[in-house]
Amino acid sequence: MKLVIKDRPSKPERADAWLLFAFEGETPEAPSGVVLAKHALRGFKGEFRETRVVEADSGPVDRLVLVGLGKAADCDAERVRRAAALAVQRADASGATSAVCTPQKALEKAAGGPFETGVALAEGALLGLYRYQAFKSKPKTAKLAKLSVFSGSRELRSGLERGRIGAEANAYARDLQNAPANKFRPREFAAEAKKLAQRSQRLRAKVLGQNELKKLGMGALLGVAQGSAEPPALIHLTYKPRGRAKACIALVGKGLTFDTGGISIKPAARMWDMKYDMSGGAAVLGVFHALAELELPFEIHGIVPATENMPGGKAIKPGDLVTAFNGATIEVLNTDAEGRLALCDALAYVKKTVDPDTIIDLATLTGAVVIALGHELTGMFASTERLREQLTAAGERSGERVWPLPLLDLHKDQMKGEVADLKNINSADAGNGASAGAAFLAHFVGSTEWCHLDIAGTAWGGLNRDWVGGAQGSGVGTRLLLAWLEGRR
Repeated sequence: MKLVIKDRPSKPERADAWLLFAFEGETPEAPSGVVLAKHALRGFKGEFRETRVVEADSGPVDRLVLVGLGKAADCDAERVRRAAALAVQRADASGATSAVCTPQKALEKAAGGPFETGVALAEGALLGLYRYQAFKSKPKTAKLAKLSVFSGSRELRSGLERGRIGAEANAYARDLQNAPANKFRPREFAAEAKKLAQRSQRLRAKVLGQNELKKLGMGALLGVAQGSAEPPALIHLTYKPRGRAKACIALVGKGLTFDTGGISIKPAARMWDMKYDMSGGAAVLGVFHALAELELPFEIHGIVPATENMPGGKAIKPGDLVTAFNGATIEVLNTDAEGRLALCDALAYVKKTVDPDTIIDLATLTGAVVIALGHELTGMFASTERLREQLTAAGERSGERVWPLPLLDLHKDQMKGEVADLKNINSADAGNGASAGAAFLAHFVGSTEWCHLDIAGTAWGGLNRDWVGGAQGSGVGTRLLLAWLEGRR
């Protein structure tokens, strides 16, 4: 669907549908010139997520699509995002190919302001019709092809444009996630990064192949990869601002394009979902998709260690030892704890070659975080209070909420090995699996401000929050990080 942003017209524009949002307790009013049956709006209460499609007797639109926002006091940007998604879904289901919408001042006030309203409205509308159809022999595209939003202020127009950029970046990350693992391997990951760099002169892409990784001594990443016929890659994207950078930031995303667990093989049930083990890397590429159109005052690096984890004849075995990029030796007690092995080399590489002010990594790292938080909250392990507060606020604004989890010195000590410097899992009776994964990674970031985001629960399989899309990839992380980067100014 194409989003068209226009100044408010003197008279209503011709369209198949008009999207109208209403608070609970208020009587919806038809737009000027639209004639409805006498009792068409009777009984509509405006409860949150309540919808109704009303055919017009005459006027510039064929029908109204009403969506309830609930009580005005309870409304926020996330409710607007969800309501916008519901509105376009109902319009599409009604057969409309074009729709119009004019956000009201009351809506802007409830959502936090005109900019925030524009972001939420555009994101909800564009993501509400997201469908992954790349490999359908007869793809079913949405009927609704155009949504015109009439804006009365520069702030609202700016928000709508920013929402479009964020929605397209999120959809791009979802496309990467949802691709079958035999169609999206490390080589395709690397190719996507190179294509992204062509979208802007401020973007650069570098890909380190297997031979280069060997020369650099990335034994942990190579250890994960050695059971697969697919060669690994380390992807390094760079964004440079127009002026002097206010800070240097590194985003590191786990890029396991398929994870069988290796020799410590996973159960067969739903193993096909392990194509989503590259969701952290997809989020990083999603951020750079948006950076091609945004102006941010930071130097930003995106690092993705991409590989498969397979149980081949050359696969790493439980008890084997690998040496990471920074010289640390690691006892691999469980080959299904492979994400942290790939990430630790990437983090060490970032520390040495970039030395950023802040590092954030995203990874579908542990099943333990799903047990702790379910599928609607991302586990957050931040090394500073400032970063924890910034990411929490960004999660609230974007609708991709995060929740702080503990990372103690005790957890870091649990990861010390017996025959090596470190081991890749803690003892079976220790519990705290999500904290253990973060504690392992903490050994590779030193004193740099850092946050580990465990997205194992939120990357796919969550509730269908209207714009999220349900069981398929959610693209989580892309919009969260964009909101954090903008809030960091």
